[in-house]
Amino acid sequence: MANLKEIRNRISSVSSTMQITSAMKMVSAAKLKKAQDAITAMRPYSNKLTELLQSLSATLDADSGSKFAEQREVKKVLLVAITSNRGLAGAFNSNIIKQVNLLLSETYSDQEVSILTIGKKANDAFGKKENVIANKSEVFDDLTFENVAQIAQMIMDKFVDGDFDKVELIYNSFKNAATQIVMTEQFLPIVPVESDANVNLDYIFEPSKQDIVETLIPKSLKTQLFKAIRDSFASEHGARMTAMHKATDNATELRDQLKLTYNKARQAAITNEILEIVGGAEALNS
Repeated sequence: MANLKEIRNRISSVSSTMQITSAMKMVSAAKLKKAQDAITAMRPYSNKLTELLQSLSATLDADSGSKFAEQREVKKVLLVAITSNRGLAGAFNSNIIKQVNLLLSETYSDQEVSILTIGKKANDAFGKKENVIANKSEVFDDLTFENVAQIAQMIMDKFVDGDFDKVELIYNSFKNAATQIVMTEQFLPIVPVESDANVNLDYIFEPSKQDIVETLIPKSLKTQLFKAIRDSFASEHGARMTAMHKATDNATELRDQLKLTYNKARQAAITNEILEIVGGAEALNS
């Protein structure tokens, strides 16, 4: 009977876990809808702003380029690692950590690399062994453009001051609930435009083209970082929903197997008791 009691305890434990994972799946599904709507609505604006900025920048003289487009010899690099504050999201956080480690060991092995973490999981991974200049995990407590703009402004100031020669964003781009794409995106300096398809468009600029570009660049950079964090936020809930769905299915399968094992063990125990009773009766009759 001790064996049956152990199986009953396991069934109870698995059932409790299944209830938790199922509840977490439902919560993530609800949050995913809101986060997905936010990033879907934002992408056209962000893409169009970047397209307009690149079109204008391509028409400027080389000497009038923005301070954020200054190309320098890359000696000091800043990696902005964007993860989540919580786990239980499958490979969502580990993929970012692997990508950052790959950049550290291969791409920028000869450069001085610093890391800015957005998300507690990135800070836990790199905080003790890498040069982490700041941890901005609190931004997820109130994810607004104003709060993200402050982080972007800090990065932009450090680039202009010469603290870093290149800044890259590493984050999960949201494709759908089951798919997140790890992105390594150059943030600073601004990537030069290679195509001249829109250079000869005839526009009247008011104020000057230079003034418009100088105004748009900081806003575009802040929007770029906000989009990356929004992408990561939506990806997190998609990854967690998928992970909890799989965990719930696995728990259901394990519970069914345990119930089958329990019923077989119980049936065997009852059969043994019947055999003992029959054997005892036969012994008395003989």
